[in-house]
Amino acid sequence: MPSQAPAEPGISVLHGDQVPAGMTVEEICTQMVPPREVVLGCGPTREHLVVVELGKFERKKFKSSNLRDGQAKMEEEPAHLYPLPGKEALTLDRKTQLETDSYPIMLWWSPLTGETGRLGQCGADACFFTINRTFLHHPMTKAFLFYGTDFNIDSLPLPRKAHHDWALFHEESPKNNYKLFHKPVITLFNYTATFSRHSHLPLTTQYLEGVEVLKSRRYLVPLRSKNNLRRRLAPLVYVQSDCDPPSDRDSYVRELMTYIEVDSYGECLRNKDLPQQLKNPASMDADGFYRIIAQYKFILAFENAVCDDYITEKFWRPLKLGVVPVYYGSPSIADWLPSNRSAILVSEFAHPRELASYIRQLDHDDRLYEAYIEWKLKGEVSNPRLLTALRERKWGVQDVHQDNYIDAFECMVCSKVWDNIRLLEKGLPPKRWKADVTHLSCPEPAVFAFSSLAPRWSSLRDMWIPSFEQSKKEAQALRWLVDRNKNFSAQEFWALVFKD
Repeated sequence: MPSQAPAEPGISVLHGDQVPAGMTVEEICTQMVPPREVVLGCGPTREHLVVVELGKFERKKFKSSNLRDGQAKMEEEPAHLYPLPGKEALTLDRKTQLETDSYPIMLWWSPLTGETGRLGQCGADACFFTINRTFLHHPMTKAFLFYGTDFNIDSLPLPRKAHHDWALFHEESPKNNYKLFHKPVITLFNYTATFSRHSHLPLTTQYLEGVEVLKSRRYLVPLRSKNNLRRRLAPLVYVQSDCDPPSDRDSYVRELMTYIEVDSYGECLRNKDLPQQLKNPASMDADGFYRIIAQYKFILAFENAVCDDYITEKFWRPLKLGVVPVYYGSPSIADWLPSNRSAILVSEFAHPRELASYIRQLDHDDRLYEAYIEWKLKGEVSNPRLLTALRERKWGVQDVHQDNYIDAFECMVCSKVWDNIRLLEKGLPPKRWKADVTHLSCPEPAVFAFSSLAPRWSSLRDMWIPSFEQSKKEAQALRWLVDRNKNFSAQEFWALVFKD
């Protein structure tokens, strides 16, 4: 999200949404209708006005290639209705009526898939998957599926019946919906598919096609050539166009740039331009982009948020290209390295100047540098945790011969619902599944305190930290209202959030 000047004191503005002049807080509250809402909290005084339900505004401009057709797709808001080729949609005819009377119904409450009706086979079990909310009160509706970015307070399937399971699919950054990352909300769900290894369906390796792409030398530029390229290229490259995220990465890179040369191609801290045909973010998996990045010795691979197991293409891409990632993000990243010496971890350096000094040392010593790519040169991925995760996951990435992670999520829920149906048929109590805080938990965003060159306005101080703090109150308010098990209004929700 690009930096912008702060609004009036006490008011946060996101994505260009402005508050109409003269509107009262109550008027703002009553007009909160997605997808275009004013970005304000609703409380009794102007001092309480903070960002509202961040998930509604953090829309991805393009989805990664994990969708069912295996191809990257551009998104337009609201943009979660994906037509899914290869899966025959069913109209609500007599055949559908028979199928919905015979099989458990899985209702996508967030319309991620766009399917009005499909009988899906999950091993020996079958379930009916739909986004059609008219099935809310159908006796065969057993589970509600939610996409985390679109999970909000506008409407929830309440009252929740005892046999209604809730399942959460959320592969994205915490900044897309902070209230999910607190115990009162994450424990509302029975089943989860998140980036956490502790999730019921871990998506930690969601951006990695497989072990072979790590071993591949297709894009590897020989060290001698990289040394020659250093005459016109910096040792480090940085490519980010989502500026000032909760990880405060731009502040770190800005400070690092005062100690070592960095070629920055993205919108954030840009000092070098990509060819015109590669400027679209969707081109970041294009062959031409790979060829440019592969020329560098090191890349600054900084996540937009710091959470255990939240690991994106920013980490895996350089490993595939034979570039050493200088990584900042998941504190548990060491558990996922291809080998013990395959990345430089920012967390091991007290200050950017120390990191810069170490990068210069490796840049001038081929022997020390090659220690970080030896695993690549030998084609040896030695991390048993990573190898096991890739071998045992029940979904693929960019592989038309495998289910993708949305298919796997649907089938996980379907199978668990059927397990309980069979237990009940035997007169046994059903098994109760429940998410816990390890399934989706991130610490409060933290500011890098060292930089004297930080801009006067910091998105982290002015937006992300207040948003995280407000999300704690949102989580508590939402949990109280859901536990009450009655429908509620936006006014009731915000009154609880800002209750003194």
